[in-house]
Amino acid sequence: MVHPIDSSSIENSLSLFHQMYRIRMVEEEISRRYPEGKMRCPVHLSTGQESIPAAFALSIKKNDFAVSTHRGHAHYLAKGGDLKAMIAEIYGKATGCSKGKGGSMHLIDLNVNFMGTSAIVGNSIPVGVGLALSAQLKGTDQISCIFLGDGAVEEGVFYESVNFAAVRKLPVLFICENNLYSVYSPLSVRQPKGRSIANMVDAIGVGTGTCNGDDIYSSQKLMQNAVNKVRSGTGPYFLEFSTYRWREHCGHDFDNDLGYRSEKEFLEWKSKDPLINLEESLYKTGVKLGEKVDSIKASINSEIISAFKFAETSKFPDQIEAYQDVYAKEELSK
Repeated sequence: MVHPIDSSSIENSLSLFHQMYRIRMVEEEISRRYPEGKMRCPVHLSTGQESIPAAFALSIKKNDFAVSTHRGHAHYLAKGGDLKAMIAEIYGKATGCSKGKGGSMHLIDLNVNFMGTSAIVGNSIPVGVGLALSAQLKGTDQISCIFLGDGAVEEGVFYESVNFAAVRKLPVLFICENNLYSVYSPLSVRQPKGRSIANMVDAIGVGTGTCNGDDIYSSQKLMQNAVNKVRSGTGPYFLEFSTYRWREHCGHDFDNDLGYRSEKEFLEWKSKDPLINLEESLYKTGVKLGEKVDSIKASINSEIISAFKFAETSKFPDQIEAYQDVYAKEELSK
């Protein structure tokens, strides 16, 4: 859907486009280069889901906390994470945001309070709740934002965390990107027919909102309203966005040939591409606005080339570093 853009929303629309285009092009460049064999870790790309992190980027503050999942590139970038450090991390280099030890699924940037992603489904949820508790105890105006997928609501820790957040009225925002699949399993084989995740959370005592994740303006409005509510001290809030990942669950390619989803379903979702719709709206608004869009695209494309060059020319960690910053409980001999 191509939305008309009035003069009062031009800057906001350009900011949303910048966020979405940057995330899309980063993911697509990772996909293009992945077969070279230089990225020695699995990658979970979020091409097609860009409107949600874009709305998030424009709604939160730098000192707010955020945690994410194995599919966390977009969230890392939306929170302000360092692109060069992220790509270097995927390449396993010492200049990576986790010093080359974590790879794609373990990204962190304390400079912007992006507190980490996790390869374990649901693992970052209690971490995010704990961060919200710390903000409450310290009396700051920070909120904690937790990204999760529809598969994570099938983990026991999700209910424990939501319940604890509700009881303590913690400043935490749960952001569920419901892309219909957990690896290759659709919702229909994992959850009862007709169940609404948001309604289920509402029954626990947490305020909720739902939105079509392909509608960038509605997504932004819902995200901003939820952030404002949580920051006001009313307690936790849960958002469920319907969305769809274009590429395979894990990897750089497409996997519709596997049979767990149809080509027809994929094409229907792809036809609603929020990035293309916004770009067309901006171009149709006027020539000068189109020139701004072209400038944004050129700047981002140059930034991405620079980031990959940085990653490729950076050094690998020394072997001794494998034993540094590693923590384990020491058992004392009797």
